Amino acid sequence: MPRKAKAPLPQPLFSEPVFNENGAPTPDPTTFRSPHDPKTDAQLYKQVQSLLTKDTVSFATARGNPGDVFTLASALGSQGPADVQAIQNAGQIVFHAIGDSGASSVGKLGNELNVADHLTNDFHTSTGANRPAFLFHLGDIIYNFGESPFYYDQFYEPFRNYAAPIFAIPGNHDSFMIPGTTAVNAPLTIFSRNFCSTSPVVTPEAGSLHRTAMTQPGAYFALDAPFVRIIGLFSNALEDPGLISSQQGQKTTWPSVPDVQLAFLTAQLKNIKAQNFSGAVLIAVHHPPFSYSPDRGSSAGAHVGNTLMLREIDTICQAQGVYPHAFLSGHAHNYQRYTRKLSFAGKNYSVPFLVAGDGGFNVKSIVYSSGGSTPPPPAPGTQVNYLDPNPVLTATGLTIDQYNQTNYGYLRIMVNSTQLRIEFHPVSKTGAPPSLDTVTVDLASHTVVA
Repeated sequence: MPRKAKAPLPQPLFSEPVFNENGAPTPDPTTFRSPHDPKTDAQLYKQVQSLLTKDTVSFATARGNPGDVFTLASALGSQGPADVQAIQNAGQIVFHAIGDSGASSVGKLGNELNVADHLTNDFHTSTGANRPAFLFHLGDIIYNFGESPFYYDQFYEPFRNYAAPIFAIPGNHDSFMIPGTTAVNAPLTIFSRNFCSTSPVVTPEAGSLHRTAMTQPGAYFALDAPFVRIIGLFSNALEDPGLISSQQGQKTTWPSVPDVQLAFLTAQLKNIKAQNFSGAVLIAVHHPPFSYSPDRGSSAGAHVGNTLMLREIDTICQAQGVYPHAFLSGHAHNYQRYTRKLSFAGKNYSVPFLVAGDGGFNVKSIVYSSGGSTPPPPAPGTQVNYLDPNPVLTATGLTIDQYNQTNYGYLRIMVNSTQLRIEFHPVSKTGAPPSLDTVTVDLASHTVVA
């Protein structure tokens, strides 16, 4: 049975961060503490459907300077330096990543809990250098629109026994403003209270649980950990497309969206080059640069890719002479893995682009029926260059190498001094053990290892 709600704990409560509940694991809940009303939800969606394509949100500039990094050590509190040194001594770091984990109804809750339980079990059964150091959430934590009452049911309760930091970038469902919402109840305000606090406090959303708020500097930030740097970007509140700026100079512009992330990304890549950073560089953004459709201009998939957003990222990467080793995204409710081949800075790169939007919410096929027929899904290795039109960089090929449209799942990522390894672990809905998908990148050559 779920825990009964109690009065909000005083803030701040702890001088050190707390990541899980003490004692024996508790049973999964079977209902919501603050239930959704399916009828009201359906009516709300109908009312705001057109707004989901045109209402963007502004957001606060992250604390600090654009080139600052948020360290894993600082997130871990006073034990952080010792824990980070232990990771360095072990010679590798392991961490999890998921997207789109929320549950908008009790009927969907079991899927989220199943994924969260697999993540928690992986953490507690792994030992030494193989134990994950943190979870990085790729957005859409709370359905439907980031409301405060639903954080307990959809975030704090499912991950109550995950004993490590959970970093996050907001997705469109964590940021879209329902008309009439007051500033104090704005989804990004709630997100910031729980993930961008200035101290490790227990928030009202946590209820009777003890996980403290994360202290990342903003909705976008750079996480620095041994062997890896993750640049997290906020791609705003539209259902599609994803936006990291106002996109001035384009046919359609979004004047309410600040351009601070362009300067942030520039500063982060400049630092990586100046520091001669030799670890893996990842870009994490909720809306995926690539998401499958069976032909050019088709929208037969659940969500399309975001060419203009990728062009902005590529332009900055080209100017700074630094390109990430991989991209991580969510948003499309399935798993997809692409390899993009580039000629960059005089070298041949191959870069994985992964969509991991099947963290618990409503897994979907990558191709929908249209006109009474369903196009066939792609064979692994299919060339899909049409998903990468007019690239800024010299792109020499794009393939969809693997996908999973039937299972939920999560990413397990390992980085050492020479390689980045990304594993997709499916969480079967039927109990049958589905197959793992893995991609490995050689850090020095910036290429996928066969």
